[in-house]
Amino acid sequence: MSKKHLVSAGAFFVALGALFIPIEGSAPAATGPIAKAGALDLSGFSSARPDVPLDLLFIHHSCGGQMLTDPGPEKEKASCVYEAHPNGGGLKKKLTAQGYRVHEASYGSEIGENTDLFDWAPKFRDKMDKVLRVALNDQMHPDGVVNRIVVFKSCYPNNRFVGEGAAPGNPAGPELTVWNAKATLASLLPELAKRKDTLFVYVTAPANILKRSKEPIWKWTAKQLLGKPSEAQVAQRQADLARSFNNWVKSPDGWLSGYAEKNVVVFDYYDALTNRGESNFSLYGSEGNTDHHPSREGNEKAADEFVPFLNQAVRRVGLST
Repeated sequence: MSKKHLVSAGAFFVALGALFIPIEGSAPAATGPIAKAGALDLSGFSSARPDVPLDLLFIHHSCGGQMLTDPGPEKEKASCVYEAHPNGGGLKKKLTAQGYRVHEASYGSEIGENTDLFDWAPKFRDKMDKVLRVALNDQMHPDGVVNRIVVFKSCYPNNRFVGEGAAPGNPAGPELTVWNAKATLASLLPELAKRKDTLFVYVTAPANILKRSKEPIWKWTAKQLLGKPSEAQVAQRQADLARSFNNWVKSPDGWLSGYAEKNVVVFDYYDALTNRGESNFSLYGSEGNTDHHPSREGNEKAADEFVPFLNQAVRRVGLST
């Protein structure tokens, strides 16, 4: 083969190899119009420690368990029920100092196993009595002891919406559209209204980080030619829909509009992790913002905000003077 042919062949393979080089994207400060939404005004209630001890159950998986536990080398006493974790936010210790008796239900237990958005309505409809008696996973309180506060949250995949969907939505899903998510939370309220003496705290699912795209150039180009979104565009659309949904959840004109009782409140974990609207993505991912699980800094920030919020909500519902 001549030198000219060798050069041509080399150039061809270099060009071919370039098609497999991933397109590296970076997280933007914002991914679309970030609408600001108001939240329930609790400023008229004291944020001081409640005047009576209260049993509190937190139903969670990994992110909630990490927010609750202390920072330190990872140590579990049950699946996602930690004694310490590098992402620990210290919330359990802060709540204990305020007089709360904190209980947990997570993976592997009847109450803690399924925590996606579409799981909450059937869980509270069919298993409320057990929910109110959980001490740790499948261990129950002794007779006469009940959880006066139930905190529940889904994990970050529940912010990966596939689209807006169509009104009024299907409360059973299973497709994760914004309208189906709204429908399932709306179907939950009649069950919570039956327990006016229990405070239910819905914690919005944590925001996803925007990971650097590793989509090869050839695939990215093919999608653009076919009018299909790239991986980065899909992630940005999901983040924008997540902002829209979580704004609706916490807004007084949204999920709780028309709900007459005072026993349901929303803590916006999603908004805390996006730094109150600097982005529609989490700015507090762990492992150098490469993992969707919130970092220690993000969890400590959320824990500091949660405690006074809860104390105010407790007084609003009448569990403390």
